[in-house]
Amino acid sequence: MARLLGIRIQNYRSLADLGIGQTEYGKGEPLPRFACFIGPNGAGKSTLLDALGFVADCLLEGVEAACDKPHRGGFERVRTQHADGPIAFEIFFESDDKTPPIVYAIKIDLENGVPSVVLESLRQRRKGETRGKPYHFLKLERGKGKVWSGQYLEDKDDKRAEQIRLGDLNRLGLATLGNLLSHPRIVRLRTYIEQWYLSYFIPNAARVLPPAGAQQRLDSHGANVANVLQYLKRAHAKQFDAIMQKVTQSIPGLINIEPEESQDRRLLLKFDEAGYQDPFYQQSMSDGTLKMLAYAVLLNDPQPRPFIGIEEPENGLYVGLIESLARQFVGHTAARRAKTQIFVTTHSPYFVDALRPEQVWIMKKEAGRATARRVADLPDVRELEERGVPLGAQWYANNFGGNAETDDR
Repeated sequence: MARLLGIRIQNYRSLADLGIGQTEYGKGEPLPRFACFIGPNGAGKSTLLDALGFVADCLLEGVEAACDKPHRGGFERVRTQHADGPIAFEIFFESDDKTPPIVYAIKIDLENGVPSVVLESLRQRRKGETRGKPYHFLKLERGKGKVWSGQYLEDKDDKRAEQIRLGDLNRLGLATLGNLLSHPRIVRLRTYIEQWYLSYFIPNAARVLPPAGAQQRLDSHGANVANVLQYLKRAHAKQFDAIMQKVTQSIPGLINIEPEESQDRRLLLKFDEAGYQDPFYQQSMSDGTLKMLAYAVLLNDPQPRPFIGIEEPENGLYVGLIESLARQFVGHTAARRAKTQIFVTTHSPYFVDALRPEQVWIMKKEAGRATARRVADLPDVRELEERGVPLGAQWYANNFGGNAETDDR
């Protein structure tokens, strides 16, 4: 399964020009399987996750719909203030099939007042090459250009180029060409991005009693967690048992959780606790219990997501659970056959205590523009860590630096 090696973002809200990980082909440190972004309020952490969500929304719904999401408010509010260039992404991927990495570039600008794809390209080294520049196998300007079919570009005289012209600049070429079996690389990349998942878990959403009916995947707010448990219990008993074990180990006194249908076909989650004869239901469970349940469901997906972004997972959790949750995330991505990459934003030093310097980026604002620097590249961090000072304590002591800006436009 593919993973992100690096990304460069330009003119997306406070991300006027931000690069993390590998931002030149074949150069620089690639992003790890687990990455955590810290910093003050308004430093751009949430915007970074939303930028990735924006790319996925452009693929799934079109660029105008992606810009017009309620939390974005249209192209002019998404584009960096006072910028006049396009919103641009350059995303570096590697696949698990040992083919060379791929660079996907997109530029979105206004055309006749409508958000449109003005440039889209895919680049990769040719088969057998380990050095040198990557070559285009998709290059479109305003929907016109060339695409090369097949698994590889095999030589400089490759004759498989096809002239294409897309009729709708609101749609990514990746969405159209990703349906054609003659373009397997594009199909894989489209499938990969379509499966990105951003978690904005809301405990109150999980307290609402949904209509009964099994569902395979958790939604972004966790409102269907009971439906997913119903599905897992029926179709994937091993994953269901793993979820029960993880949650009952984390929450003192919790014995069991059981999905149960009511007489009016609503779905209840029944929580059995030690010392109580009658069960409790999701409406009366704590935020922390529901949050640990949702994350256990997410990490035990029988068809794991290739990329998960999680916003401030520590909210509502007892302090003793925060570092434990961080270790769960890291362990999930570090497993021998790990298929998931996880990005997390956090304000908790306890969460950061469980991490290594190469897994943490400190984000700041400078003159209204977000910056990100890997903590491993800061002076004295490794030396202090080797002396037994955990990263969270260093951060709390302002060893990473910081600022007080709070405007995340």
